[in-house]
Amino acid sequence: MSDLPEKRQPRRGRIFPEYTVPPEEIARRRAERTELGLRCKAIFERIRPELMEKYYNWLIAIEPDTGEYVLDPKLEGIIQKIKERYGDEKVMLTTFRLNEEGFCGRI
Repeated sequence: MSDLPEKRQPRRGRIFPEYTVPPEEIARRRAERTELGLRCKAIFERIRPELMEKYYNWLIAIEPDTGEYVLDPKLEGIIQKIKERYGDEKVMLTTFRLNEEGFCGRI
């Protein structure tokens, strides 16, 4: 019988290792997102009761610095309204659903 060729070991690793994000940067980004979410959640909890009566189960996108928000029943509509309002300006918004939980469904 002939010798079988040795099985090649797969090469594991990143395709572009120079684009690896350091763990400190990942932690910083996570902290920024958490802080943004908490600020927006406070605004959401304040305005939710009055908006739920008329706009139940609609989406709301909140800008935490000014407290401005955008409402629409569909995701595509809210994205379009955000583009119209803010254009190319870089803004950080958080989106919620106007219902008892603030989101759709459960995980």
